[in-house]
Amino acid sequence: MSANKSSLRIGIVAGEASGDILGAGLIAALQQRFDEVKVEGIAGPRMQGLGAQSLYPMERLSVMGLVEPLKRLPELLRIRKHLREQFLENPPDVFIGIDSPDFNLGLEESLKAAGIPTVHYVSPSVWAWRRGRIKKIARAVDHMLTLLPFEVDFYREHGVPVTFVGHPLADDLPLSPDVNTARSALGFAADDRIVALLPGSRGGEVRYLGPLFLQAARWCHQRQPDLKFVLPAANEARRAELDALLAAFPELPLTLLDGRSHEALAASDAVLIASGTATLETLLLKKPMVVSYKMGPVSFAIFSRLLQTPWVALPNLLAHRELVPEILQNDATPAALGAEVLKFFEDPLLCDRLQRQFNEIHQQLRRNASARAAEAVCALIQAKS
Repeated sequence: MSANKSSLRIGIVAGEASGDILGAGLIAALQQRFDEVKVEGIAGPRMQGLGAQSLYPMERLSVMGLVEPLKRLPELLRIRKHLREQFLENPPDVFIGIDSPDFNLGLEESLKAAGIPTVHYVSPSVWAWRRGRIKKIARAVDHMLTLLPFEVDFYREHGVPVTFVGHPLADDLPLSPDVNTARSALGFAADDRIVALLPGSRGGEVRYLGPLFLQAARWCHQRQPDLKFVLPAANEARRAELDALLAAFPELPLTLLDGRSHEALAASDAVLIASGTATLETLLLKKPMVVSYKMGPVSFAIFSRLLQTPWVALPNLLAHRELVPEILQNDATPAALGAEVLKFFEDPLLCDRLQRQFNEIHQQLRRNASARAAEAVCALIQAKS
């Protein structure tokens, strides 16, 4: 569908780095369809680089768990109230909430009730837990854009218009990663044996998983002293936290990076990683991984009771079975994580099987996602105009 007017005004809210990537791809695709695209809301650096105006720092929305966000609730409610007033006073052609469902769905519900078309980009894990949210989603969302194929049926069953768009990372990343170039860029040799540590991009994740992952690295290094480790810091705040943690691990041959998580993953032989969206990039780079997660004990107690799927790791959800080990909460000890990581160095056939299965999933997710998302947004605007 070609644009039927020369300009487009978008309200948008992205709450974390993965949403910023999705938003940037969508904005770029819409900019190819319209002479002018104005974007306002909450945006990260990638979207801002395409001209999006961010009224608040995206970091303010990056909270984790079930209990922890309550501490920030007054601030989050103030931000949402201001955005609601802003968009109701000067309505955009469409509002797009990217992930962050606890923040975005309430905003979308108000805007949809006022006649503003609403799109939610990235399905909440409503099929996995808190399934009652589908009622609110139906009230709040004119069109759902999903990244994963198995999500579509759930929305169709509940009468929510939905489009599976695939994932932009699957479009962007080659089927065969360039390992040697990544290693060279990071100063590693072609024959180095490398483990990437990715404890997450949020402060709470680094607090819970940072020490654990470093202890697991020490456990591995004591048994295989030739291993090297690489640890990308998501931003300056995480860098400071990781620097402080590393003081207790002077013996580890570890390279701490400012950003560059993609190169760290591409260069690695195996990955120890927090459950989350980064596991998808790891899969697309065909890297064997051990997935872990920890959160506050109250949050985990609530979460585990509500969970309605046997897995939390995206590779396992996509495969409908346990492709990679996931070790959560109290089960996540340095020895348990380290033992699973070392299996990838002891069993080449295991790695080969994983990489073939990762390649199949990669091809399923290659759908020119940003263009498909832009097509769905344009179709909604036309239908509502």
